[in-house]
Amino acid sequence: MSRQFASKADLAEKKTEFKQLSANAWAYTTEGDPNSGVIIGDDACMVIDTTATPAMAQDLIREIRRVTDKPIKYVVLSHYHAVRVLGASAYRAHGATEIIASQGTWDLIVERGEADMKSEIERFPRLFAGVETVPGLTWPTMVFQDELTVHLGSLEVKLMHIGAGHTKGDTIAWIPSQKVCFSGDLVEYMAGVYTGDAHLAQWPATLERLRAMGAEKLVPGRGPAMTNRADCEKAIDYTRRWVTDLYETARAGVAAGKTLKEVFADTRAVMDPVFGDVFIYEHCLPFDVSRAFDEASGIAHPRIWTARRDIEMWESLQG
Repeated sequence: MSRQFASKADLAEKKTEFKQLSANAWAYTTEGDPNSGVIIGDDACMVIDTTATPAMAQDLIREIRRVTDKPIKYVVLSHYHAVRVLGASAYRAHGATEIIASQGTWDLIVERGEADMKSEIERFPRLFAGVETVPGLTWPTMVFQDELTVHLGSLEVKLMHIGAGHTKGDTIAWIPSQKVCFSGDLVEYMAGVYTGDAHLAQWPATLERLRAMGAEKLVPGRGPAMTNRADCEKAIDYTRRWVTDLYETARAGVAAGKTLKEVFADTRAVMDPVFGDVFIYEHCLPFDVSRAFDEASGIAHPRIWTARRDIEMWESLQG
């Protein structure tokens, strides 16, 4: 292979930051790695996205314990990807009694959770440090269809599935009284936007529904936390441009009868000048173009990625 597979070569340690955004909300960010969020209410805490392994979750738990000793009662899965969910068991010792996800996320764990876990561990060796501490798949204990309201004492938190995008089951966490949003991978900023399991035609409309909520603080799936309305808009625009440029290029290529490899070259010509220097761009793009090509070809439900399919695709595009 002319480029090392996915993030195999990304072994440098990243710096984490635990930043307070409002009276109750904190962002846990790591230089372009997957982010997590924390909400501390009157009587309990909520964590949005768990990190990839119980061993890696310990750093986030230490940060939480520096500011509160309240039980971490709720764990929210923004979607099903292993890098977001496999650390969930670490929170049991700190009071976690509920793991919450959308119905779409539950369905995807049932359908492809095992395959995704094996695939992602091969793609991200650094992010799965301590993988031997993972007890297996993370299964939600509470599932909702479109919206679930959780009260952390007097603090209202809304968990919402506002449409398909990064996956069919994406969940955001929203604090209405403080206009703080934890978007999961529906929004990314200054990092690669992974779309290997996406619904690209629907994603822009989902982003517009999120925009209409008027967030003043936003924690994207990757990238720095947004701390004002203008930066929230900027992050949404960034994600929308990535998704739109990617899908429109694939649609044009498929309509012209081009091969996947030809569409990959076309996409690089469009996206390299705009996004080529952001974190995990080279990792994401082959997976992204593969999904965009499939969707433009009429494959509405994303095909399951396996460790074998990952390598076969990578060699066909990057070899």
